[in-house]
Amino acid sequence: MIRRRNLLIVTVVMIWLAAVLVLDHGIGWGAVSPIEQRLLGVATWLLLVALLLREPTRIRAQVGVVVGFATVIEFTFSYALHVYVYRLDNVPWYVPPGHGLVYLAALAIGRSPVVMRRPQAYIGATMVVCGAYAGWGLFLSGRTDVLGAFWFACLVFFLLRSRQSTVFVGAFIVVTYLELLGTHLGAWTWQVKEPILDLVPMGNPPSGAAGGYGFFDAAALFLAPRIDAALHRRREHREDLVVQPPVAAHHAPTVSAVDA
Repeated sequence: MIRRRNLLIVTVVMIWLAAVLVLDHGIGWGAVSPIEQRLLGVATWLLLVALLLREPTRIRAQVGVVVGFATVIEFTFSYALHVYVYRLDNVPWYVPPGHGLVYLAALAIGRSPVVMRRPQAYIGATMVVCGAYAGWGLFLSGRTDVLGAFWFACLVFFLLRSRQSTVFVGAFIVVTYLELLGTHLGAWTWQVKEPILDLVPMGNPPSGAAGGYGFFDAAALFLAPRIDAALHRRREHREDLVVQPPVAAHHAPTVSAVDA
């Protein structure tokens, strides 16, 4: 049952991400308008909520942290600083819930029985594949990708030090798929150099992008248990509240009639 649910989540998310990006790009029929892009966002929110209905509170809290943290990053580094730019020079409505879907799919891969049976093998394979990709981006691609190499180092750190390392295995798979597809379709484009200091060259996409996303995942894994515990304490506090019964009115003592 758990295996089938994990497979369902990964399959649905991968198909949905591709469908949204293809529709946004408009292959053969023209790119979508801002209003149509918002409708894609609403549909993405609905899908995220539907997939979370059968997840425990802890997972919902993790996804909530990812969505909140990623939204701040998106508006800071895309909309304000233009480190990468979306097709309509905005932050599409489907992006915040899309981050939630990416995390949920990464989590589903990381907790799947296949990965959990041999976690060290998958962690090692991820480092080898991502390392080769980062090396290609740094030395062989048409754009020197220093940011990708840095993010690869971040990913290695998360893989080796996190208590839930297999989540980052899933993140590498889902994020690499998403970044390659999104940049290929022109949904977003990374600048040649980061525009803040104009010093760090970047690929399109950066080869180790999963290491950047890893900060979202790390925030979720760190903050969500604390949020879940706080909500649990709040629920317990409510249950412990005893409604005091109303104080009965004091009646005057009954005076017996005395026969004269």
